[in-house]
Amino acid sequence: MKATALEFRLRFWILLAIYVLGFLAPWDAVLHMDGPGPNAHVWGLLAALGAKAGVLSIGAAFNVVLCAGILCAGAGAWLRTWGSAYLGVDVMRDRRMRGDKVVASGPYRYVRNPLYLGTWLHTLALALLMPASGAVFTLVLVVVFQMRLILGEESFLNTKLGDSYRWYCARVPRLLPTLRPQVAAAGARPRWLGAVLAEIYMWGVALSFAVLGWQYNAHLLMRCVLVSLGVSLVAGAFSMEQRPAA
Repeated sequence: MKATALEFRLRFWILLAIYVLGFLAPWDAVLHMDGPGPNAHVWGLLAALGAKAGVLSIGAAFNVVLCAGILCAGAGAWLRTWGSAYLGVDVMRDRRMRGDKVVASGPYRYVRNPLYLGTWLHTLALALLMPASGAVFTLVLVVVFQMRLILGEESFLNTKLGDSYRWYCARVPRLLPTLRPQVAAAGARPRWLGAVLAEIYMWGVALSFAVLGWQYNAHLLMRCVLVSLGVSLVAGAFSMEQRPAA
C-alpha cells in the first residue's frame, strides 16, 4: 500500500518519532523485554553472543560489531550525499512529490532509490545503540514506512512521466544496486556542497561512530546522534532563510 500525500509531507517527523520510540522502548517498562545494565543494547548483545560462541574474545567482538556500524553509517551517509547531489537538495527536501524528468545520473544509474537505501543503512547503525526490542521495532517500521513512500513516489512518477519512467524502471533495480550502470549517464552535474550540507546529520553520525566508537560508550554515541540532529536542523533552517523567494 502506497503512502498518502500527508505521510509524504510529514515523512521526516514520522521517521524521527520511530527512532525516538526505538531508543526509549517505553513498552519495556511493562513487558520487560530488554535486559538491564550499561550494555543492554544491540551492540553489547551481539558482542556477548560472539564471545559466547567462542569465536572471538569479548573485546574483539565489540570491535567487529563497531566496524559493521561504522561501515553502515558511512555507506548510508555517502549514498544519501551522492543521491542528493544529483537529485537536488530542493527536490530531496520538498514536502510535495516532484518529478519533472527521469534522474539517470550518479547513483540513479545503479539503483532507483539510493536515498532510501542510505537511510536503511544508517538505521542499521543506529539500531546497534538501541535496546533489542527497540531495534526490531525501528527496523521493521522504517522498512514498512519507506516502502510505502517508495510505492507512492513510483505511482506518482509513473503517472507524470509515463513511458520514459517505465523504461527506466525496467532497467534499474528498485533497491539492490547493480555493479554496473544500467542506463547511460544523463549528463547532470552534481552539486556536492549543497548535498554535503543537507546530509550533515548523516555525516555527523558516521564520524561519531568512526572517531568516538572506540571508547565503547553507547550513551556517548547517542548524545552525538542528538548533537548531529541539532546541527542539521539549524543548518537546514539557515539554508531556508538564505534561499531566495520564488
